[in-house]
Amino acid sequence: MHDMMASRPAPTPAPELQAAHVSESASKLASNPSFSPLYRQIKGLITRSLQQGDWKPGELIPSEADLARRFGVSQGTVRKAVDELAAEGLLLRRQGRGTFVSTHHEERVKFRFLRIVRDAAGDGARPVPQPMERQFLECKRSRASQEVARTLGIKVGESVTQIRRLLLLAGEPVVYEDIYLPGPAFRGLTAERLESYRGPLYALFESEFSTRMVRAEEKLRAVNASAQEAQLLRVREAEALLLVERLSFSYGELPAEYRRGLYNTRHHHYRNELN
Repeated sequence: MHDMMASRPAPTPAPELQAAHVSESASKLASNPSFSPLYRQIKGLITRSLQQGDWKPGELIPSEADLARRFGVSQGTVRKAVDELAAEGLLLRRQGRGTFVSTHHEERVKFRFLRIVRDAAGDGARPVPQPMERQFLECKRSRASQEVARTLGIKVGESVTQIRRLLLLAGEPVVYEDIYLPGPAFRGLTAERLESYRGPLYALFESEFSTRMVRAEEKLRAVNASAQEAQLLRVREAEALLLVERLSFSYGELPAEYRRGLYNTRHHHYRNELN
């Protein structure tokens, strides 16, 4: 409440956001004893702007002072909201330049969702993710099975785009992936476009289909390779593989991708860092 009770008059919110600010901030503060902190409400409004595409990936967002004037709160409140969004990877602070919308086109995030690395050659060597060769096997429109529909939060039989691909390191197939995308959001995605695009898959989704993957949940377990999977990954049938099932979310916790990845861990391992 400190932001609401400053002795000098509070700045007036911009007209287009005044209603949102009143309904989502002041009315909640007045009527709901379990309201969320003001900075979280500002965080929600900024996230909504990201979701609506007011600021595109890679673009500079308004300064904290401008956002404070827009929302009618203190600059400290805005800073706390922006800090959380930066910690979550939605925004990126650049010293002396400002705050930008994060993008999958940046070098530093290319391996954020891909954590397979070759086993270290010597003790103490730090494994480094390497660029992978991609081999697309299929891209087609299909109907959501019960499992896919439940995972993506859509109806059974709804249209989905299915992608099958291999990822190779130094010519060795390491990952076989089966990817499902909600059909309407990815209408127009073709095998030809996938083959011609040279950047990360998530960067393509972001720039051409306005879908930015902001976080993911994964489940890992061991499975035995089927005859087809063994042939694709060049392993023995029934050999143990690591199955990684991932559900990726866009802004607003919207399920945007379901993928099943089978990892050949003969000479590679799945690596994750926890902070």
